[in-house]
Amino acid sequence: MEEEYSVDPAQLLEAATDFAYYPGAHSDASAQDFLNRFPLPAIINALQTKAEYPGLENALVDCLERLFKTRYGASLIPHYMTFVIVGLGAESQKVRRLACQTVSCLLENIDEAIVVQLIHEYGVYQLLLNCLISGDEEVAATSTDAVRKLASHSKGIDIIFPESGNEATNLVNLATSCSPLGRVRLLALIVKLFSISSSVASRVYNSNLLSLLEAEISNANDTLVTLSSLELLYELADVQHSTEFLSRTKLLQILTSIISDASAESILRSRAMMITGRLMARENAFVFIDESGCRNLISAIDRRFNLLESENADECECALEALGQIGFSSKGAALLLSGAQPAGRHVIYAAFDRQQHGKQLAALHALANIVGETRAENDVLLDGVAEESLRRLIYETASKTSKLTPSGLLLSVLQQDSEIRKAGYRVITALVMRPWCLMEVVSRQEIINIATDTFTETDKIGMEARHKCCQSLYKGFTSSSKLIADNALSGVATKLEEAIRRGPYLGRRLSEAQPTVMTEQRF
Repeated sequence: MEEEYSVDPAQLLEAATDFAYYPGAHSDASAQDFLNRFPLPAIINALQTKAEYPGLENALVDCLERLFKTRYGASLIPHYMTFVIVGLGAESQKVRRLACQTVSCLLENIDEAIVVQLIHEYGVYQLLLNCLISGDEEVAATSTDAVRKLASHSKGIDIIFPESGNEATNLVNLATSCSPLGRVRLLALIVKLFSISSSVASRVYNSNLLSLLEAEISNANDTLVTLSSLELLYELADVQHSTEFLSRTKLLQILTSIISDASAESILRSRAMMITGRLMARENAFVFIDESGCRNLISAIDRRFNLLESENADECECALEALGQIGFSSKGAALLLSGAQPAGRHVIYAAFDRQQHGKQLAALHALANIVGETRAENDVLLDGVAEESLRRLIYETASKTSKLTPSGLLLSVLQQDSEIRKAGYRVITALVMRPWCLMEVVSRQEIINIATDTFTETDKIGMEARHKCCQSLYKGFTSSSKLIADNALSGVATKLEEAIRRGPYLGRRLSEAQPTVMTEQRF
């Protein structure tokens, strides 16, 4: 058999290298032509028997990877499943990675019924899990991708979550018995599965797999493991249907405990805050999380501000960003502005505090979210209690500074560097939808001058933020009969209209290029 499939390794190396590194995608015809010269059994035989030939293993692995990505190459995989099985258990990490990628190619190109039958018949899923737990980083990543693709098939998900149960592939059992690194990889797989769809997430939840995440995050003995698990939960929280399922677990209570734990590492509290912000950023968060749970999370963040000092600048910025994310939705914003000592006060105080640049920048963006810059126009304003709290806090903040008025605070923001100004435009865009703030802003000529100055901003984001601010100001101004009738403000609408008409980018169209060095300066 070996003689029948024996080829000159030098010739095979040259041909495989040319095929592997050919620029552009290979067609089925080019794949077929290559395999006519070097049959697949000969390539597999060389990979198994001549892997020590210098450079051959790498070239063949790269060559086969590209071959199996063609439809013709993928069509051959079902006939060589034995090779795939051997590859999944090979000592060579490169061969194991190739075998995992081959399974992915199989799942992408072959009829679902055939694929599921082959994977079930050859026990591929268990071997993929072995690669995930014991392989190197690349092998773990490719095996995770293959399992995710298997779960995306309607019948493939039954292999991962069989009704009868399978002790050898039970993820809870595997996580209990494997190394800490293996557990983190299994948790990463669970996150990937959870994100596929709501129906797959339901299978994950019903299989009690989220309890693994609870256990790892609660692990007080290993900060690195806890942090890795929190990073996975942060990724999980970004999934659209995550709140529905996470609200049924103990994870929200665990997050509250971490944020409230003064003895915990600052980085753990920071990540817990950011996860909280992500989970509560959507309107449907308040459908699945009861109000008391939401208030507990907000209160935990609120209490941290009383303990944060200047050396905890990063944690403070994370707390501000988390509150800003909660403020994305009108319900979240209303919660932040409710109560005798609303948590939103920290955002407003920090937004106009010039002592720490990063803290002020984070607070301004958070305030823009809370006041509705990211929400639909008909959802910007909050309920009466929240709106009154917002107005009171801003006036209160102004009264404690040399600026004295809200317009003075906003002007001081626009007079700072570009990053602060961009955040300031966002705040003003939403705040001027409140009549009290609109009056403050349009009566302050310096604010109008900065907002309508085409030379103020030099980057795309800044130009767009300034233009949007002008649009909001103009709309508010022209909607107010009181402002229109004020002769002292007659030029404001004209300036705003002209700025809007020029657009965000075209304000410099009449500017002429000026040489950096004049002719007479060269000598």
